[in-house]
Amino acid sequence: MEHHTPLISTIVVGLVLAFLLGAAAQRIKVSPLVGYLLAGVAMGPFTPGFVGDQNLANQLAEIGVILLMFGVGLHFSLKDLLSVRAIAIPGAIVQMGAATLLGLALAWALKWPLGAGIVFGLALSVASTVVLLRALQERRLVETDRGRIAVGWLIVEDLAMVLALVLIPALAGLLKGEGITASTNDIIIQVGLTLTKVAVFVGLMLVVGRRVIPWTLHYVAHTGSRELFRLSVLAIALGFAYVAATLFGASFALGAFFAGMVLAESELSHRAAQESLPLRDAFAVLFFVSVGMLFDPMVVVKDALPVLATVAIIVVGKSLAAYAIVRLFGHSQMTALTISASLAQIGEFSFILIGLGVSLAILPERGRDLVLAGAIISIMLNPILFVLLDWFTQREAAKSDAGAAEAQQEQSRAEVPVTKLTDHVVLVGHGRVGRAISQELIDRKIPLLVIEAGEKATQKLKEDGVEVINENAADPVVAKAANFGHARCLLVAIPDGFEGGQVVQQARNINENLPIIARSHSDDQTQHLRKLGASRVIMGENEIARAMFEDARSLGADTAPTHVDSWLDDGATLSEVEGGAKTVAAKADPPATTP
Repeated sequence: MEHHTPLISTIVVGLVLAFLLGAAAQRIKVSPLVGYLLAGVAMGPFTPGFVGDQNLANQLAEIGVILLMFGVGLHFSLKDLLSVRAIAIPGAIVQMGAATLLGLALAWALKWPLGAGIVFGLALSVASTVVLLRALQERRLVETDRGRIAVGWLIVEDLAMVLALVLIPALAGLLKGEGITASTNDIIIQVGLTLTKVAVFVGLMLVVGRRVIPWTLHYVAHTGSRELFRLSVLAIALGFAYVAATLFGASFALGAFFAGMVLAESELSHRAAQESLPLRDAFAVLFFVSVGMLFDPMVVVKDALPVLATVAIIVVGKSLAAYAIVRLFGHSQMTALTISASLAQIGEFSFILIGLGVSLAILPERGRDLVLAGAIISIMLNPILFVLLDWFTQREAAKSDAGAAEAQQEQSRAEVPVTKLTDHVVLVGHGRVGRAISQELIDRKIPLLVIEAGEKATQKLKEDGVEVINENAADPVVAKAANFGHARCLLVAIPDGFEGGQVVQQARNINENLPIIARSHSDDQTQHLRKLGASRVIMGENEIARAMFEDARSLGADTAPTHVDSWLDDGATLSEVEGGAKTVAAKADPPATTP
């Protein structure tokens, strides 16, 4: 029986192609985002073979945009932005202005109207969050001054794009040239009405949402249902995005962004980010695939010069503007070069903005093709820029002894100093489990080294004099710095057993006799960790079951030894033990009551 399932076909083919091409891109040290875009090109109408349903792909992409913006809001940190506001705010504004003017100049050369040039230039002015953060994380720069400036710069760009997404629909007539006949008062009223609606929505989010969203999450968390918690996070993201669009005339993106931003203030924000991440990633992939479906690869041949000019604006124009701004603010050459390399690409916001411009008939489809071509090429070039930056850093370090010290501090692949501790415990991960372990070890005065990527999670340890490495434990450089050859044991307390497997493997390669105790959440993770060399793997569910079983035995020994021991000796199941424990509890003396 033949089934007509365009939705299923679009999702399945899109995800499979994205996986294959994304893995290939990762293999050659290019962002998987390039593979996702090329997957869209492969299933688009401009290439032979399977053609996905563009209308369905666009709707899936809209969900992807909502979840992407929700993630941006979740990771938005006003504190981080304020810490680098002196350079990030003016720097981002000036750099975006310079890129927009360059885009406007190219649009003028292509004989596009002014409004089209403004939207085109804005699309070229904002960097990809995904690409920038990945490049910084790979070089362990996120927690450095350079990394904080780059992230703060990116936050300002994102906020500017959110504002642009709100204003462009209100100014669509003016940007298309139709607003010339309208009075200035009419335009002001239209923009004012739009901003008023948005302001009301933002006010409600900050006043009502700040109370309702955290309360909802805490209530659901106390139910103990992980499935319901995950559903509540998605309902908040999608629900507030829908309310923003339908009731307040704002965009889905704005509603999702503020939902994430308000949720970020909750103590459960980290868990919310983890629970929503798989679906966010899946729909983000579909978003990039849908964007790729719109791209005609022949534009690289037919519009070769405009494509080269677009890439030059992104890679050269933006970088030079950023470099000049950072240097004018008195920062070092290495900081300026790092910021320049980080911003020399465009991504998700560019696609959202250019799609909006085309849908409102402000921009011709040719502009979308140029932006997509510029994005794909600039993302592929970005790793090369960072390789050149590494080479330049090493060259500068070799020039003089005085310069070597500064360059060593600044260079992207800086060595992590090897700990001087011996006969010490290495603890990887400092979440809830890690904190409990570290406190016990500190109380017993056992030498301890903690490896945790998040600096905030280990701040108190540093204040208490505990040695901490704020890096990725799976990095060979970090494994070397932990001195596994002279360690007492390794405790891997991170929640993901497959990620922990990389740490176990690194340590086992260094010291084949090192006792390694790891944590897992499934039988598959347990087998994986043992295969890579873990001495013992502890699965939380098994330990809880064992503790409950032993407590039932102890309880039975105190109150009804014959009855309880008979279950245990007969090999009773845990459910039987639980039932027996309830029976024993019922026979026990009732608690004292207040007279």
